Amino acid sequence: MDVRLTYEDATIRVDADADLAPDALPPLPGVETDPRSGTSRAPAYRYAELRRALRVAGIGVEDRVLDASDRAAEAAGLPDALLTDYELREYQREALDAWRDAGERGVIELPTGAGKTVIAIRAMVEVGVPTLVVVPTVDLLDQWQRELEREFDLPIGRFGGGEQRREAITVSTYDSAYLKADGVGDAFGFVVFDEAHHLGGEGYRDAARLLAAPARLGLTATFERPDGAHEAVAELVGDRVYALGVDDLAGDHLAPYDIRRIEVDLTDAERERYEDRQGTFVEYVRDAGITFSSGSDYQELVKRSGNDPAAREALLAKQDAREIMMNADRKVDRLAEILDRHRDDRVIVFTAHTDLVYRLSERFLLPAITAETGAKERREILERFRDGTYGRVVAANVLDEGVDVPDANVAVLLSGSGSEREFTQRLGRVLRPKEDGGRATLYELVSAETAEERVASRRH
Repeated sequence: MDVRLTYEDATIRVDADADLAPDALPPLPGVETDPRSGTSRAPAYRYAELRRALRVAGIGVEDRVLDASDRAAEAAGLPDALLTDYELREYQREALDAWRDAGERGVIELPTGAGKTVIAIRAMVEVGVPTLVVVPTVDLLDQWQRELEREFDLPIGRFGGGEQRREAITVSTYDSAYLKADGVGDAFGFVVFDEAHHLGGEGYRDAARLLAAPARLGLTATFERPDGAHEAVAELVGDRVYALGVDDLAGDHLAPYDIRRIEVDLTDAERERYEDRQGTFVEYVRDAGITFSSGSDYQELVKRSGNDPAAREALLAKQDAREIMMNADRKVDRLAEILDRHRDDRVIVFTAHTDLVYRLSERFLLPAITAETGAKERREILERFRDGTYGRVVAANVLDEGVDVPDANVAVLLSGSGSEREFTQRLGRVLRPKEDGGRATLYELVSAETAEERVASRRH
């Protein structure tokens, strides 16, 4: 043994043999001297990279990092206890093979409804080690737990939603994974990050940084982020190793679909208010030399608003203009026509604002789901939508991702952020294959001659 690796305080501790010459070790990825203890340490997520560098350099290693994981595997009877009846489709097998060829690290990008969960479960079976599945919401926590309990004849652990129970196969929220990492960072040889694009957010990154698991799989429908933070995901999980879009699978593995964009005119009163508020915003950013050529430009405007009343007024004006164009009265009139046309279909209406959800719910007698809707009520609404008691629901953002949404065949985008990610997520909600082979339809309602129309035109 030349070097001993151990997991300690959510880091990888590197201890060289006393007889090893100081210059015998090559530069090791991420390793720095801890001034408090005088020991050499690397961030836990760099464990696989560190181990590989030592092997390439011909350095003998006593590896104690995953001792806890090995004990958990033995106690649970892994890998023999991991069995699945899932048969992978051709593209799912290609995705899994690409991930394994990349050293069991990387992100798979597939549309909603394309079976990313199936790929992850097959990966658990093939890797055969204790696994942590990390998800952004309690709804997804419940969904994954049910799926794993249905597939594996093993107790499934859970961190989050009021429970803290570790098993060889465990599901966790991102927040709980971060809070528990000190105690369980060496307990899992494989970690699956569902909705992996969330790792681009600074608050979630530590959930990946503090775990030693060498095998890492990210799942997402939308890998790239407009702020460039997907580069952090690549560092923590691995590069995107496989990607297919909606059009690659529509008609075969997803429902064929139509997108119908409907432009509506603002009323005279709305147009007057919109032009006034939008003009206030445009005039300020022009005079201030802000071009919005990068994501940091908007942050600069937000910073200025803290001590510049004109900047604050510009931000408020922009917000007012957005609300006018997103909640235009004639959008609601067109929605009435769409609901009448699709009275026998299963319809999800998406909006950006909670107030509008309640307006629509009252006018059209639609079950409403917002961030204010309790978990029990939301489950009941979705279950009634699933069994056909309800034929339509209206939601503000909360059904974009992280929720097991029952099958629908019509989506109406009344308003939203305009981002490619949001559009793709909402389209994905109606793309599960239909029993009758029918088509899905997405309506996008945009206010004519506004920023909303310009964004939609660029995206299409």
